[in-house]
Amino acid sequence: MPSPYHAIFAPPGTKRFSAAGLVGRMPLSMLGIGVVTMISQVTGRYGLAGALSATLALAGAVCGPQVSRLVDRYGQRRVLRPVCAVTVASVAALLAGVRAGAPDWVYFVCAVGAGFMPSVGAMVRARWAAVHRGAPELLHTAYSFESVVDEIVFIVGPVLSIGLCTAWFAEAGPLLAVLFLATGVLLLTAQRGTEPAPHPRGHLAGRSALREPGLWVVVAAFVGTGGVFGSIEVTTVAFADEHGHKALASLVLAAYALGSCLAGLVFGLLRPPGTHTGRFLVGIGAMAVSMIPPLLVGNLWFLAVALFFSGITIAPTMVTAMGLVERLVPRTKLTEGITWTSTGLAAGIAAGAALAGRVIDAHGASAAFTVPAAAAAVAAAVAVSGSRRLRPAPLGEERGGDGHHVGERDGRDWRFGQSGPPGPDRLDRPDGQGGQGGPDASGVGGRTAGGGVA
Repeated sequence: MPSPYHAIFAPPGTKRFSAAGLVGRMPLSMLGIGVVTMISQVTGRYGLAGALSATLALAGAVCGPQVSRLVDRYGQRRVLRPVCAVTVASVAALLAGVRAGAPDWVYFVCAVGAGFMPSVGAMVRARWAAVHRGAPELLHTAYSFESVVDEIVFIVGPVLSIGLCTAWFAEAGPLLAVLFLATGVLLLTAQRGTEPAPHPRGHLAGRSALREPGLWVVVAAFVGTGGVFGSIEVTTVAFADEHGHKALASLVLAAYALGSCLAGLVFGLLRPPGTHTGRFLVGIGAMAVSMIPPLLVGNLWFLAVALFFSGITIAPTMVTAMGLVERLVPRTKLTEGITWTSTGLAAGIAAGAALAGRVIDAHGASAAFTVPAAAAAVAAAVAVSGSRRLRPAPLGEERGGDGHHVGERDGRDWRFGQSGPPGPDRLDRPDGQGGQGGPDASGVGGRTAGGGVA
């Protein structure tokens, strides 16, 4: 029986756009931590470093969904290239300002401009959704694969960024990050054959994906999840610095990502039982519990082990969340919907990084591990309290911007690209292209992916 990972790459162009997405996503793990390392190296002020990282993440939270909304309307090529140019110019100005010793406000202005960085992961996932529409088992595996790619980014990225900043020159990490971004966007947008078709005048053109029932719950839970990620990064760097091994912070963070990467690989091969909502709640809950051990560690090696096991909870939760989003929003808003989850993560990263930086300055790095623990608890509470909203509408009842149902207007179901759900001849096909019919058709009892994330 062929591997599901082999099957997802059977359509032409899939390997190319996934590889381009890997390159373009490197800034996801390099830019924020690179800014933290750069500023702490130059100024010694973790509060300023955390605030700049938070500003960058918050700017991305505001701009990212709007960029993706334009992508849904006008296409990836027309939007991503000019937006990428704005990001590259802003980061270049930030690095020049740091080199020249510019005042703090200049750094913040540049960080806001860098927030226009497009969500390359959302663009790639939108391509997978277009390629494997009607094959939910393959889409599940594709999302799992992309979660692994996210974790590869978070394994390699911090090592490169922190290592270059500490071993070469302070601005080297962020500089390489924007070079990756420019290269990845150019490679991705050059591939027109797999680009999802834009929807310039669709019946949902004036409606934000955030208005879809249930998406708010996922986004709000991801704010808490982002708080975990942002505070863990800043706190780990400071913890390593306090123990006299700042450069080892990248290896500790790599262990965190490695746990998620391995979990994502295994999860992509499984067809776990239960509903999307049930698996999402289990994942968020496990993530909250996994934040307890870092509160108790006393050295870098124990921290690396604790974060490795914490990382195991990340990829399955992210994959499940992306499956929820794919079912909660219409196809014409899929890129925007995925980006809203990244926005939730970015907002949480902003708050988590800033709060952790202040706690570190006031009480030290060990005390700052309470920040990710609290953020994870908030994420779990939000997910549990809003779980009733995480119920996708039945097939054929996708709402349009005017309150009508899409199924009533044109008889087509965007999840399958045909009139109505798949017939019996398309179910359980031996080539893996089939799926389970009905409202929970996802190949895994209702599911169809990190981050983000990255």
